[in-house]
Amino acid sequence: MTDSRINAKADEFISKSKKWKEHYEKLRNIVLDCELTEEFKWMHPCYTFEKKNIVLIHGFKEYCALLFHKGALLKDPQGILIQQTENVQAARQIRFTNVQEIVELESILKAYIHEAIEVEKAGLQVDFVKNTEFEIPVELQNKFDEIPALKTAFEALTPGRQRAYILYFSAPKQSKTRESRVQKSMQQILDGKGLND
Repeated sequence: MTDSRINAKADEFISKSKKWKEHYEKLRNIVLDCELTEEFKWMHPCYTFEKKNIVLIHGFKEYCALLFHKGALLKDPQGILIQQTENVQAARQIRFTNVQEIVELESILKAYIHEAIEVEKAGLQVDFVKNTEFEIPVELQNKFDEIPALKTAFEALTPGRQRAYILYFSAPKQSKTRESRVQKSMQQILDGKGLND
């Protein structure tokens, strides 16, 4: 492709793709028809409007998807938007397992993309659940009481890092496992690092 809207890194990503290449090419053409700018972010083709992220194309083992960054704000009259996990607050996906699905949904996909652009033009924002609305696990609270510096370090982390830790610590059913996770993560928190840093 010699289209000036094509990003070289996104082009390379799509051309080197094995499993979803044809799907990516079809999705890319649909998205570019909607006057978006192709960029390459988070190791995937990302499409922006006035430097604001609108959609991302990505693939997984079982499916490839068009991910709407503010998908939670779209009306979704077709009921095709999927929330990846219960903890994903803003993004929503439309998943595909074969190219024919993309071809059949082309006009609907374009309508969703245009709505996503309108959401961005209107400056709408997703109301994120604040970390204060997540319950601090008892095991973490006990360590905060025991080591005040840990609480101070935790509160100095970004909200996203705090949330990741809270979700990670809360996940196990057994208190012993939750306690072990808190114990293993203490130094990282004290060092000002997130769960995956």
